[in-house]
Amino acid sequence: MTLPELPYLTIIIFLPVVGALAVVLQQTTAPGRAIKLTAALFSFLPLVLSFILFLAFDSRTTGLQFVEKYPWIPRLGVNYFLAVDGLSLPLVLLTALLGFLAILASWKISLRIKEYFAWLLLLETGVLGVFASLDFLLFFLFWEVELVPMYMLISIWGSGRKVYSATKFVIYTLTGSAFMLVGLLALYFSTGTFDLVEMSQHPIPATVLPATAIFFLIFFAFAVKLPVFPLHTWLPDAHTDAPTAVSVILAGVLLKMGGYAMIRINLGLFPEVISTYAPLLATLGVVNVLYGAAVTLLQQDLKRMIAYSSISHMGYVLLGISALNPVGLTGAALQMFTHGTITGLLFLLVGLVYDKAHTRQIPELGGLSHRMPVIGIVFVVAGLASLGLPTMSGFVAEMLVFLGTFPVWNVATVLAAFGIVLTAGYMLWMLQRSFFGPLNPRHASLADADALERIPLFSLVGVIVIIGVYPAVMTNVIATAIPQLLNRLGG
Repeated sequence: MTLPELPYLTIIIFLPVVGALAVVLQQTTAPGRAIKLTAALFSFLPLVLSFILFLAFDSRTTGLQFVEKYPWIPRLGVNYFLAVDGLSLPLVLLTALLGFLAILASWKISLRIKEYFAWLLLLETGVLGVFASLDFLLFFLFWEVELVPMYMLISIWGSGRKVYSATKFVIYTLTGSAFMLVGLLALYFSTGTFDLVEMSQHPIPATVLPATAIFFLIFFAFAVKLPVFPLHTWLPDAHTDAPTAVSVILAGVLLKMGGYAMIRINLGLFPEVISTYAPLLATLGVVNVLYGAAVTLLQQDLKRMIAYSSISHMGYVLLGISALNPVGLTGAALQMFTHGTITGLLFLLVGLVYDKAHTRQIPELGGLSHRMPVIGIVFVVAGLASLGLPTMSGFVAEMLVFLGTFPVWNVATVLAAFGIVLTAGYMLWMLQRSFFGPLNPRHASLADADALERIPLFSLVGVIVIIGVYPAVMTNVIATAIPQLLNRLGG
């Protein structure tokens, strides 16, 4: 599929900014319908364009595609450098998809509508920019851009200890960013460039700091975002107190920024260092999987339960990266995409349950499927996908991770596989207590999902099943990025 020459990535990234400006400049009416329709339009267009790029992507070749590179700050060697490959394009598509569905999930927002949708659109731009940037300074700027919208969305439209949770998120992320900035400057003064592609073609000289020191400065920032134990404590608080749509974006794509950056930057620029410390990554991955799953078992709040399960599932990404082979890395990349769809769906469902039942406490629910059969069925599908049932996308991603890591770290793989047992335990236990059994009388008048609420649910179920049944639609794209990433490792 041949496309006309256009700056597609620039359009995709900045269309939400145009939408945010259009929203801010509109007159606010009582229901805010025009504002919501504008926000939906400017999040739907990037989704359409991202899907077109995905269809036009040439999976027969390796390397970058849809490249845009222009001098930006020539005196410092900074370029406006955007491009995608098989690693980043699925995440661009995922961000556009969840960004649009988050707008639909926010349709009943009534507080400060104009500001809410403007911040949500700006958040989408920040995340899209991270996945498409190949100039490290540009990457860093987009990395920081998402902080402000996320803080505002949690602290104003959240619930519970919303200001505390938003502040904790910013402090953790800014601390990581400070370390990344030091590493970024050390790289620049060592190589004379911010170009990530150019850096990846040569060993990093130890003119400012040793390569190992730079590696860990940058890795720390990405470990906070993934998050890696013990840098994870911001995540459950942020999820618990964030609005539903923000939780979808946070779990669906913000966490993936950390995993993506580890592959793109830590592996791409420091192959010797990551080879040396791969056992540490494998150990941290196993700890994430088992610790996150064990703590999830103790949760009584639906939203907090899904948040801790995200910590567990991100451990598989770290484990796949540690294998440093094509199968493990493909599994890690696919796990990021599939986790985004599955966990995004779970948070949408939790939001619907809370909106209708006015509680997220599992002991206060019970028998909801009698009154909400559609939500109940979709919750079962999402839960089975999360625990890795065959024909669901979660199974394919975790299987690839295990196939890639077992020949390298067999003990770690066996321990991590036990996380599936724990996941099955907490998911099935939650479903039984919340949706099955006798109906709690206080929920006798609940309504099921309406037509608008079903659109995001069915869309994500479709993606989960399609990839579960025919994973090549995604793995063929991801596989094109792996050879270049492993090239400096000797294979």
